[in-house]
Amino acid sequence: MSHAPAPTVTNRRLEDGAREFEGIFISQMLETAWSTVPTDGMTGGGMGEEIFRSLMIQDIGQQMARQGGIGLAPHIHAELLKMQEARKP
Repeated sequence: MSHAPAPTVTNRRLEDGAREFEGIFISQMLETAWSTVPTDGMTGGGMGEEIFRSLMIQDIGQQMARQGGIGLAPHIHAELLKMQEARKP
C-alpha cells in the first residue's frame, strides 16, 4: 500500500515541474502534428503565422497539462519522489 506524501513546498514544486514537463511534451507532439497543416491560403502563412502558431501550440500544451493532460505528470511526479527519497541519507 503506497502512502501519499505530505503536501510540502518541495512536493508541490515537483508536481508543478511534472505538469510543466507534460505540457512541453504535449506541445512537441502537437507541433509535429500541426507541421503537416499548410499555412498558405487565406491567412497567407509567413513568419508571423509561424510565430503565432508556435506560441498557440505551446499554450494549448500547457492548458491541456493543467486540465489533466495525457496522464504523464503523475508518473513523472512519482519518479521524481522516488529519486528524491533515494538521495536522502
